Amino acid sequence: MAGMKSSRRCSCSVLVLLLIHLGAALEVPLDPKILDELPQPPTITNQSPKDYIIDPRDNILIQCDAKGNPAPRFSWTRNGTHFNIDKDPRVIMKPDSGTLLIDIVGGGKAETYEGEYQCTARNDRGTAVSNQIVIRQSRSPMWAKEKIEPKMVQEGTSLVLHCDPPSGLPPPIIFWMDNSMQRFTQDARVSQGLNGDLYFSNVQPEDTRADYICYARFNHTQTIQQKQPISVKVMTLNAVNETYGVYSNGTELFGDSLVGERRPNILTPKGSSSRKTVLRGQILYLECIAEGLPTPVISWTKEGGELPAHRVSEINFKKTLKIIRVSEADAGKYRCTAKNYLGTSSHVITVHVKAAPYWINEPKNLVLSPGEDGSLICRAHGNPKPTITWMVNSFPIDNAPSDISRKIMDDTISFAKVQVSSSAVYQCNASNVHGYLLANAFVNVLAETPRMLSEPDQVYQVIANKPALLDCAFFGSPIPQIQWFKDNQGSVLHGESYMLHENGTLEIAFAQKNDSGIYTCVATNTHGVVQNRAVLQIKDPTTIIKQPRYQSVQTMGTATFECKVKHDSTLSPTIIWLKNNEELPDDSRHRPSGDVLTILDVSEEDQGSYTCVVNTTLDTNSATAVLTVLARPSTPASTHDRPDPPADLELTNPRDRSVQLSWIPGEEHNSPTGKFVIEYEEDQFEPGVWRHLADVEGIETTAELQLSPFVNYIFRVVAVNEIGRSEPSLPSEHYYTQPAAPDENPSGVEGLGTDPNNLVITWEPLKGVQHNGPGLTYKVSWRQKVGDDEWTSVLVANVSKYIVSGTPEFSPYELKVQAFNSFGAAPKPEVVTGYSGEDLPMVAPSNVRVHVVNSTLAKVHWDPVPPKTVRGFLKGYKIYYRKQGSLIKRNKRHTEMKILTFSGDKSHGMLPGLEPFSLYKLNVRVFNGKGEGPASADVTLRTPEGVPSSPEYLKITSPMLDSLTLQWAPPLHPNGILKGYTLKYQPINSTHELGPLVEITIPAENETTWTLRNLNYSTRYKFYLNAFTSVGAGSKLTEEAITVMDEVTHQSAPVEGKGISSTSPLLKTDILIPDKNMKVMILRPVITNITSSSNHANISWEFDRTDMLFYVEYTIADSNGPLDKLQMNASQAFIVLRDLLPETVYNVRIVAESQAGQLRSKDERFETRPPAMASRQVDIATQGWFIGLMCAIALLILILLIVCFIKRNKGGKYPVKEKEDAHADPEIQPMKEDDGAFGEYRSLESDTEDHKPLKGSRTPSDGTVKKGVSDDSLVDYGEGGEGQFNEDGSFIGQYSGKKEKETVEGNESSEAPSPVNAMNSFV
Repeated sequence: MAGMKSSRRCSCSVLVLLLIHLGAALEVPLDPKILDELPQPPTITNQSPKDYIIDPRDNILIQCDAKGNPAPRFSWTRNGTHFNIDKDPRVIMKPDSGTLLIDIVGGGKAETYEGEYQCTARNDRGTAVSNQIVIRQSRSPMWAKEKIEPKMVQEGTSLVLHCDPPSGLPPPIIFWMDNSMQRFTQDARVSQGLNGDLYFSNVQPEDTRADYICYARFNHTQTIQQKQPISVKVMTLNAVNETYGVYSNGTELFGDSLVGERRPNILTPKGSSSRKTVLRGQILYLECIAEGLPTPVISWTKEGGELPAHRVSEINFKKTLKIIRVSEADAGKYRCTAKNYLGTSSHVITVHVKAAPYWINEPKNLVLSPGEDGSLICRAHGNPKPTITWMVNSFPIDNAPSDISRKIMDDTISFAKVQVSSSAVYQCNASNVHGYLLANAFVNVLAETPRMLSEPDQVYQVIANKPALLDCAFFGSPIPQIQWFKDNQGSVLHGESYMLHENGTLEIAFAQKNDSGIYTCVATNTHGVVQNRAVLQIKDPTTIIKQPRYQSVQTMGTATFECKVKHDSTLSPTIIWLKNNEELPDDSRHRPSGDVLTILDVSEEDQGSYTCVVNTTLDTNSATAVLTVLARPSTPASTHDRPDPPADLELTNPRDRSVQLSWIPGEEHNSPTGKFVIEYEEDQFEPGVWRHLADVEGIETTAELQLSPFVNYIFRVVAVNEIGRSEPSLPSEHYYTQPAAPDENPSGVEGLGTDPNNLVITWEPLKGVQHNGPGLTYKVSWRQKVGDDEWTSVLVANVSKYIVSGTPEFSPYELKVQAFNSFGAAPKPEVVTGYSGEDLPMVAPSNVRVHVVNSTLAKVHWDPVPPKTVRGFLKGYKIYYRKQGSLIKRNKRHTEMKILTFSGDKSHGMLPGLEPFSLYKLNVRVFNGKGEGPASADVTLRTPEGVPSSPEYLKITSPMLDSLTLQWAPPLHPNGILKGYTLKYQPINSTHELGPLVEITIPAENETTWTLRNLNYSTRYKFYLNAFTSVGAGSKLTEEAITVMDEVTHQSAPVEGKGISSTSPLLKTDILIPDKNMKVMILRPVITNITSSSNHANISWEFDRTDMLFYVEYTIADSNGPLDKLQMNASQAFIVLRDLLPETVYNVRIVAESQAGQLRSKDERFETRPPAMASRQVDIATQGWFIGLMCAIALLILILLIVCFIKRNKGGKYPVKEKEDAHADPEIQPMKEDDGAFGEYRSLESDTEDHKPLKGSRTPSDGTVKKGVSDDSLVDYGEGGEGQFNEDGSFIGQYSGKKEKETVEGNESSEAPSPVNAMNSFV
């Protein structure tokens, strides 16, 4: 049909591509075949570092590798003279390399080969040299033997233990350890300096030890050297006095106190200032170590500037400032400040940044054709400025053979009309006192015939209306000219349909069927001609002529989707079905079969979108339909539904920009069609995307469609009724409109510079359907608005931005952008105004003055800057202001700079939020879109006095029967000179009614306590306290408390700074006594007791309410870290805090929370104990000597018992029995000490066998055994009936017989412990 005909005719098309060399260096392709064939001067590819430290125990490997064609030859110099490696059998040069291997392991001495080495690589095209490689062997010397006297220092003084390590190569790494090879723990008090010394800001008794050892580790040789141990003894006050008293008749050396607390003093560096030099790119370490008591805290600032945020860090407990990648901007004065609560001390370090040479423009290899020009640039910076020297082929350029094509100008060598003989390797050396840079750059002049790099006879297959790119990669010197031919035509291709790229590629923007054929690429230069062929095949696009349709299927039904495809006969399509853009479920009910997808037994899981994707080797297409799953109705379904899609689309009355579309409506399903929606798709710019074209009344079946030129359309129609949209109809046939000139110009044309000397013109490019034809370009035009300048224009394609350079700053320009294509121009474009780039404002606002409105508000006035000095769009003004300090404290602490912005052309602004009675400095700056201008002169602002804030806290202590003591802290923000405090109080009765108000004025002279007397007992009072200045009174702080009838004591939390429990009266702010029974009611949680160990603490508290949520909050004291929270049960009266740090002070409080708010206990402090030390006691029961002794004693007792038993059976009597018989008194007589070692076994004449006491038992004189009395009772050991026990419960009292006084006819009886008891005493 007419719309499908192409207007292009290529039979006579001619195109010429001349790739003109514009003086740039020739680029050699990376094709290995080309690189292997082309001659190339040597290039150093690998070399050892300039400063090469070796291990004297290993072989020495000095690397030097180079590439070139022909392969380079290598030689070496040592200390400036030729190094003949053939004369040294220990030196070997590796094959095909310049790398040297020196045999040290086999007996060579490393020090023999120390020196400066340089490698040379040469071939017929030139000579390259390596860096000067300095070889030095590593050294790890030992400490000199020395006798180190023990150090005796007084507690609290500072101490420095000097390391003084031996100088090694490279320098050693220093660390301090003890005899057990354990590193000393370092902190803010004890730390190691950069020089290796160990610094003590103040010594403590725990610092006493005899094994402070400095170690030096030499990494290169993997050795560690050790200094002699240093002994340190810290003398406490008593020890100092005792030591001194021996030699001074008891006179105390230090009086009654230790070394007292003192302000900081800088230990290192010495003095008030010092200097340090660092090289650019290195790491800067600034150290500041101070002594003092308490231990000082170090802080760092830079005078007149800020520390580099992303490159700075504070290490070694903030004693060392580390800045990485140092630059010239890091030079300046750095102040370290050591501070404790007694004062500060500071030191200023002036940093100078020098620089070894570094490249600005490193010379690059230059490949030229004969007769061409070029240059080598060697540009480097440094501090001091480096000296540039040139060499050619390793010789100074002044001594080299002259070359008329070469001209030297400082850091640049220019070449003009070079020849093949001009090939050489140039060396550039940039050096100063801090180092040098050496670069090799060759000039390679090539005369080469053209070569084709693309594969010959390559076949390109392209879909119609898509771009076709035919490659023609080439190389030659001089750069060849490229020409393209088609088929057997003798004329060169040219025309708007073709675009040629610099690399020789031919692009056909919209390939058509008649573009198929054989194309020939010809490359020509002065040395020859070469050609290559390519075959172009244009294929028909793959289209879906029958798309899958919307399906609405009841459950257990069957859904079928069809996807009919039309494709090029030479391509084989494959169809893939997707569900919701993913692979189909692995379900036998889903049955894809080519272009048909069947879903059996449909369920709710099958609902979704189904897409058929058609793929060929060249293109892809897809279409999607939705499956809706309906539940089976229990009643007949409604007869109303969406309409069926229209059918039989037909195109008639074709014109250049219109066509008539007709169709047959589908079934309406009892709901009239309201309208038809016509959509189109074009396959050139947005294939696969359907766009809305027109709406037609529901009674119409034809429509006249207005179209754009140069578009390949297909159409479809959708019917719409009240129920919804139908499925789209099947697509119509293609309709191609003829190309024409553009109808529109780009929209959104704007001009705004990004730099002071440019103008960036931007626009919204035309959409694809607005091109109206091939070869779309934009004509961008501009001229200055002021004056009679002519329009300047340029043609651009495929962009939406053009940058005009060299414009004056912030000047208005007239701009216009017009669209062109191969068939003509768009209508005359609209002219808009743009501006070149802004620059920073030139001047500052003048005549800045301040009017103070009140103590927190000021009004700033200024004279606006002249408009011409803004040099951009005036955005507004900014006020920079900073608080210099308070007029009360007279401190010089500067706060953070604040900025207030006023948009527009303003001449004044309000400055709110100021602090009363303070000194401020401010300045004003104008700003535009580029940035801010200079600041005005600083203006001083003094705010008047204001009313103070409330006192920091108010608490009531020392409750008595008729008095209460109030304590408070002054306001954090006095906002002026405090004149005094106003205290008001009134009683509260049991019905919460307030009594008469009493007011007291308290002077401010250091008064922060006040005692109220003659109060009613057991009465609740409400207190109001506020401070006042001469301006007025500040806000009140309230508190309630109750007098008590009797003093109530509780276990309270530890006193601040202690860490153990103490007993104190319960504060009246925490108790309420509501009745005569004196029952204590707690108004808020009260911590009553804290006990702690090394890693946990037990917190006890009291509170009368259980209807609230309870938790404990705790944190390390004086830290800024977050609070740890632990929720508790309301019935709990204590909680254990676990996993605490030893020897650490914590803050803790109890919080009760409800919807009405929070009730908090007072913050209490406690300190955890030091960690328990492992016991070194030896269990005596496990010792061999003890076990042997016990066995011997047991054996001896056993023998004695056997002897006694034998004698008793023989009727013999013991000596004791003989003595008893000698006395008339039958009672027991006192036993003599020599009567027996273990007491006696008594036998009474009157006893029968049934009443004999057990052996070893004690029998009263009446011959009876008292019930319940045991001789083995622990009470019987020692005196007074009390035994002594160890902490673990073991008995340590002395085993002895119990002494009893028994009045038995005036006689006393005593006996030793029985043998059994004696044995028990050893066990």
